[in-house]
Amino acid sequence: MRNSRKRHEALVYHAKPKPGKIAVVPTKKYTTQHDLSLAYSPGVAEPCLEIAKDKKNVYKYTAKSNLVAVISNGTAVLGLGNIGPEASKPVMEGKGLLFKIFADIDVFDIEVDATDVDKFVETVKAIAPTFGGINLEDIKAPEAFEIERRLKEELDIPVMHDDQHGTAIISSAALKNALELAEKNIDEVKIVVSGAGSAAISCATLYLSLGAKAENITMFDVNGLLHKNRTDLAPNQQKFVTDKNYNNLAEAMVDADVFLGLSVGGLVTQDMIKSMAPNPIVFAMANPEPEISYDLAVDAREDIIMATGRSDHPNQVNNVLGFPFIFRGALDVRATKINEEMKLAAVHAIADLAKKTVPEQVNIVYDEVSLSFGKDYIIPKPFDPRLIYEIPPAIAKAAMDSGVAQEPIEDWEKYREELMDRSGSGSKEVRLLHNRARRSPKRIVFAEADHLDVLKAAQRVYEEKIAKPILLGNREIILELKEELGFDAEVPIIDPKAPQEDERRKRFADIYWKTRQRKGVTHFEATKLMRERNYFAIMMVNEGEADGLVTGYSRPYPAVVRPVLELVEKDKGVNKVAATNLMLTKQGPLFLADTTININPSAQDLAKITQYTCVLAKMFGVKPNVAMLGFSNFGSTKSESSTKIREAVEYMHKNHPNVVVDGELQADFALNPSLLAKEFPFSKLNGKKVNVLIFPNLESANITYKLLKQVDEAESIGPILLGLSKPVHVLQLGASVDEMVNMTAVAVVDAQEREKNNYR
Repeated sequence: MRNSRKRHEALVYHAKPKPGKIAVVPTKKYTTQHDLSLAYSPGVAEPCLEIAKDKKNVYKYTAKSNLVAVISNGTAVLGLGNIGPEASKPVMEGKGLLFKIFADIDVFDIEVDATDVDKFVETVKAIAPTFGGINLEDIKAPEAFEIERRLKEELDIPVMHDDQHGTAIISSAALKNALELAEKNIDEVKIVVSGAGSAAISCATLYLSLGAKAENITMFDVNGLLHKNRTDLAPNQQKFVTDKNYNNLAEAMVDADVFLGLSVGGLVTQDMIKSMAPNPIVFAMANPEPEISYDLAVDAREDIIMATGRSDHPNQVNNVLGFPFIFRGALDVRATKINEEMKLAAVHAIADLAKKTVPEQVNIVYDEVSLSFGKDYIIPKPFDPRLIYEIPPAIAKAAMDSGVAQEPIEDWEKYREELMDRSGSGSKEVRLLHNRARRSPKRIVFAEADHLDVLKAAQRVYEEKIAKPILLGNREIILELKEELGFDAEVPIIDPKAPQEDERRKRFADIYWKTRQRKGVTHFEATKLMRERNYFAIMMVNEGEADGLVTGYSRPYPAVVRPVLELVEKDKGVNKVAATNLMLTKQGPLFLADTTININPSAQDLAKITQYTCVLAKMFGVKPNVAMLGFSNFGSTKSESSTKIREAVEYMHKNHPNVVVDGELQADFALNPSLLAKEFPFSKLNGKKVNVLIFPNLESANITYKLLKQVDEAESIGPILLGLSKPVHVLQLGASVDEMVNMTAVAVVDAQEREKNNYR
């Protein structure tokens, strides 16, 4: 009996606050009569006439290029069977949801009341002009094979029956990696398949394309072995008949290398698993109950490599790893079909992705310390953000190479960036920052490397070639954590308290004491301070033994900033250090200053902070347009705060006329161009998109950036220290791995710019 609480929860989810899971959302303005006259009559006639001249223009003027139909007749729904078209609609809506959230593809779900092949094909062909692609779903075999074959032949848009090919592609990627781990060759392994429906046939067929031998595949259906003497087999099953004589599945599994289950739960026993060859590969993918449970299978064999269709165990063979990204790539080159070459390209791209370093956000989603390629991780996880920019390019290239692409891609880097933007997988500013860092990686000290997240960040920047990490902290702890993370690279590890650092500590203490001896610091105190990791790390940077420093993960911000301000000299002409946070908002990047250092900056301080922040914005590839914020607009009040802002603006206009800056301005006027133009047409910010906000005091700046981070879910890079002579950057307490990686990239680019003597 189904769990009553879960049943109730599922029904409420689908019914409230309004029925269903997807909706149509306008993509154009519609608020005025003018907008509506363009959207419909009379303006709509113009694109209609252009399409009438050339049908290809339908991709230019309508949503066809990004629209897929999810079509079913409800004859083979999930584990529910033939429940009819109406009852299948929640599943088709769900498929549409997955297309949208994973690959930004729009979907209409279409439930067809037709079980006859000719009628179904005729119906789909009649509506096909609406769509850029067709995903067939939950259609029973053998009709599914014939329907797909005919539609692929008779239509000029991509058609794929995901139940067949999606499962085949993902399981093939898993098999490729599992065979590598088991050190077996695909052309030699013995494969036993339980199930002979559309998914099982497609999996076995794709295995053949990867190099498996038909004579090594043994397949069973509900009536037993697919033997050459059987007369009840469908045409597509005939290629997997055998002359071997197995009385049952148990006999066939003796010494088998691979078991593929797409049948019914509880069919396989532990004894059957024990009878398989060494390092057996078991894909038990019946849903919701696998042919053998994960726990029973791994209990039977320590050397097993196991996958299921379930999300609560390692190695879930989930079609969502494939179909959104396969259609994404196919749509983006306007492919006429999804062919064998494109399916194989997906297999290899998915398999290769599992071997790359896993982003920290994936570890967090799946509550893992550090996922890495191995028996429990042979295919990527569905929420891996890299899928969107790794899989579609492989599909698009295969379509081009095989001659089915009508709109070839020329700039692959630009295409990858477009894919990232579709999914929000890192902003352009972050990508620019990381790419600049990779051009010339610098030696960056991680002062708290004996903390797991800090070491994860160091591993990331090393493997992504952003920086050359130097690890500070307890050597034994660092080595233990490195082993846990699989971080086996030879990178410097320094323990400031270790006896072998006595000479360096003494040298650093002598230098530090000479600079602070007239400020109340004794030589003994200086020597003692050099056992502290932040003092030691800063001295490494000061003395040229490192190029930059990232610290602050494990201690309150003021405690970490204090030694920085003591030991690191200010830039020439700088009186006060400041800090900026780059907020990556839905409206674009915003630089906020000063967010952490100056409690109540003067007009002169605000002008300097503006100059520093503008230089930083340019480092990120952003042309700065600066609004100096207050609670009033252009002299509407005479408060002390408003007056100092006006004085800072006047200074900037007089001494730095090339900087686009204005104020004082309230935040809504600064960020709303139409409001600003209407009320203050004289402002230098008119016609510009404001991307730098200078605040009158620390309180307002700090509150704003933290509000944006929590309410708007804006990603934050910073606080980035401004005005120092060295690339030393302090994290907020408990910063995420991504934040640490981004700050490391800032430190690297900071060091690069100083090498060129043109920063600040």
